[in-house]
Amino acid sequence: MTSSVDVVVTLRIDQEAEVVLSIVPAAGWVIDETLQIAVSGSAVHPVEQADAHGTRLHRATLPVGTADIRYRGVVAAPSAPAPSDDVDPVRYLRPSRYAPSDAVGDAVDAFAGLTAREAVARIPAWVGEHLSYVPGSSGPTDTALDTLRDRRGVCRDYAHVTIALLRASGVPARLVSAYAPGLDPMDFHAVVEAFVDGRWEVVDATRLAPREHLVRIATGRDAADTAFLTTLSGSLTLESVTVTAVADGDLTIDDHDRSVLLR
Repeated sequence: MTSSVDVVVTLRIDQEAEVVLSIVPAAGWVIDETLQIAVSGSAVHPVEQADAHGTRLHRATLPVGTADIRYRGVVAAPSAPAPSDDVDPVRYLRPSRYAPSDAVGDAVDAFAGLTAREAVARIPAWVGEHLSYVPGSSGPTDTALDTLRDRRGVCRDYAHVTIALLRASGVPARLVSAYAPGLDPMDFHAVVEAFVDGRWEVVDATRLAPREHLVRIATGRDAADTAFLTTLSGSLTLESVTVTAVADGDLTIDDHDRSVLLR
């Protein structure tokens, strides 16, 4: 199945800024695409750099002015899974900035004694039941601990809590930023891949979009590795972001009792 994805980002560059964009689908997904960056009408040509698991980053220096970033792509899932290695099950068991799995305390006690398969089923369901999805309720520096305390957040917060609890339960887990046809409200989406039975399976505690239609963008420890925009230097203001992701054909009804792999 194919999907069409589209992103428009507007930035106000107050001081020349070096940025990294993570908005294009991962390697192997794209059938056709265009990425255009202009500042006050003048084209800027980014440098593409490869990151882990097929992530494609675009690095650019933006002069002072108004930056318009536009991406459009037609995509389909590749035949092979995202690249991985033998160290990943260790790498994604370690605590990370937004998923400090060594500090979740009593929150993990409810999952004591579960097998990896049971934890992958129970933890996302628990997160979905105990958090409220509230747009604008969290900030860019909130961790899984903040979300566990406040019991509300958006998809990245749901993902960080899921990751932290899975890791604390002995299950390697990582965050995937994705385009998500069917998502409402439409935006970039964040889901989790958990390593169970020798493979990476995708789970989504928000249950806001069918997993079979997800389009992988970036993969990493948490939002620090997968943010759609990172400012390396300079000063800018994010003015607006518009994301569209549409599947060609009917959306699949997601059965969350079934294992799903994200290519």
